Amino acid sequence: MPIKYVPFIPEPIEGQAVLANFNRILKYKGANDVSMVLQRGMPLYEMEKQETVGENPDGNMVIRGECVSACAYLKEQGIQVDLVYIDPPFASGADYAKKVYIRRNPKVAEAMAQAEQELETTEDFRKFEEKMYGDVWDKEKYLNWMYENLMAIKSVMSEKASIFVHLDYHIGAYVKILMDEVFGESNCINEIVWRRKGGTALGSMNSLSVAYDTIFWYSKSSDYVMNPVFSKASKEYIEQQFKYKDADGRRYMITVMRSPNPRPNLMYDYKGYQTPPNGWAVTRHKMEELDRLGYLHFPDSKDKQVYRKIYLDEYQGQAINNLWTDISTLKGNNSELTDYATQKPEELLERIVCLASNTSMLVADFFGGSGVTAAVAAKLGRRFIHCDIGLNSIQTTRDRLKADGAEFDVLEIKDGVQLYRNPVQTMDKIKSLIPGLKNEDFLDSFWEGAISDSKLGTVPVYVPNLMDSSSKLLDEVMMNRILHQAIPDLDSSVKKVIVYYIDITSEEEIKKFIRDDDSTVVEIELRDLKTILDDVVVGDYAEFHVEESRADLFGGWRVVVDKFLSDRVMQKIDEFNQKARMNATEKRPFKPIEISKTGLELIEYLSVDCTAVEGEWHSDSEIKIDKNGFVIRDGAKTKEFWDGTICCDKRPLRVKVRNICGDETVWNMK
Repeated sequence: MPIKYVPFIPEPIEGQAVLANFNRILKYKGANDVSMVLQRGMPLYEMEKQETVGENPDGNMVIRGECVSACAYLKEQGIQVDLVYIDPPFASGADYAKKVYIRRNPKVAEAMAQAEQELETTEDFRKFEEKMYGDVWDKEKYLNWMYENLMAIKSVMSEKASIFVHLDYHIGAYVKILMDEVFGESNCINEIVWRRKGGTALGSMNSLSVAYDTIFWYSKSSDYVMNPVFSKASKEYIEQQFKYKDADGRRYMITVMRSPNPRPNLMYDYKGYQTPPNGWAVTRHKMEELDRLGYLHFPDSKDKQVYRKIYLDEYQGQAINNLWTDISTLKGNNSELTDYATQKPEELLERIVCLASNTSMLVADFFGGSGVTAAVAAKLGRRFIHCDIGLNSIQTTRDRLKADGAEFDVLEIKDGVQLYRNPVQTMDKIKSLIPGLKNEDFLDSFWEGAISDSKLGTVPVYVPNLMDSSSKLLDEVMMNRILHQAIPDLDSSVKKVIVYYIDITSEEEIKKFIRDDDSTVVEIELRDLKTILDDVVVGDYAEFHVEESRADLFGGWRVVVDKFLSDRVMQKIDEFNQKARMNATEKRPFKPIEISKTGLELIEYLSVDCTAVEGEWHSDSEIKIDKNGFVIRDGAKTKEFWDGTICCDKRPLRVKVRNICGDETVWNMK
């Protein structure tokens, strides 16, 4: 249940240009529901600190939670962001998955002997994919969701702030109109086209391939940050243009300066004191100033242009425009790759961060994904906020920032949504756990399905969609929609409906709201989904023993992992093996993924806390095992093959283990 509701910004900018007669620019199904949500405010939940990495004097944050809830927290804390970049779902209809790799087992002698080689099993059978999120949206729901998020983000933007929204052709034009309404048409700075250099163009046999994404750049006000940014010149360009040399050998090129700074409206003729055709008088003093600034003027110039020398050793490149064709996509063995779906290159974010922020400003990404925005911001001396609802995003970003030496807090919003690793997995789990739930074609898509009851007949069931933040919370707005839109559309024979919820404002208040409403005689039963999931999520199992190490003068401790079992990972492996068996052919026979008795190949990460036995985590020592089985120790890559242990200077009090799918479990060391 939310602690309270935090107001959004005041009313959005109403209608633009010829559309000024509309209260809302876009008229689509559910738009009125969004208005009610905005009037209610952003739900503020308890924020729990999970870990502090380093001293973190700048207050950098990695937040697990939804955008709107994170913005409610920031606004309540009085925190304003100076630059926002978001790469939200594109409503593309695609599913995105994370590649999950089976590690080498350090207990198997044969594997250790082949530590520098790939395992004999083919790549296809050393890994499987785990669905992270489904970018499958009803357009109206997507626009409602996006509008609410944009309003929340604007609520925490400073007056000098800009926002960059990265989209593609599926939904970009619609979001552009929303952004005109939220930020104002006059605050649209640029529509940037990123031509994905080196990437594969997307398309089909029935259409032209798509080779670019669109990034909309809007500001909060007219007083925004914009710094000069230059693209790198090619060797060919340099050879062609810098063909002149001074007496001292310095290479330079000559450029036409029709409107030289610092007086952009003056045209100077070559004599410096005559009146040019446009009527502006030019004095000898101004001509001398041009000479001092490095401008050239040629007596034989018929058009009386002004020229300037640009030296190669001072050349920064060409000023960028809104067509970005020089930034490559990530592919192959690029060191940036994290096996995270939709990951963007650091070079793209470097350009945006340098363009629209200054050192020490606060940069935020509320759909942070692989953490590229936070990583780039940290490297460029900016403060950062990374937010994402997926656990894999938080872990990937945390490990990435740790390796870069960044300092930050890891926080979690306790809004009842994080039931599993990410929303799509939670939804898949929910659907399979409701007894008797079946799909019914005659029901509207609002209902997840129905249960057959011998006395009541068909009982429609509503399940909140965690991909749609407007439905996760059962409040009066949602209940009003159920009572006055969803139930009236049902067949008259329906006597009862079941409404599941993840979070609720107050069960007593909602029941009273239902009783006070006399629009229907259909019985409405409320059920908490968490009670279902709590009974089926089985934690991982591990066996350890602790050894006191005297390998050096100072000594230390070593935690040895003897056995590790994960029912959740094994379920995914069983699903993969069943599918592989069904698709096996003579040329490609079935080769199942097999796990050893010790199960250590299911471990991705270990951390030891030698400071506290409960509460906030302190990572006094940590290792990560990469997909080839090599150790990344405290962020530094090594060529050491993991031996099943983790060492620390002090006696370990508790151990955290992350399996290859991202589930983390903590054990106290007694």
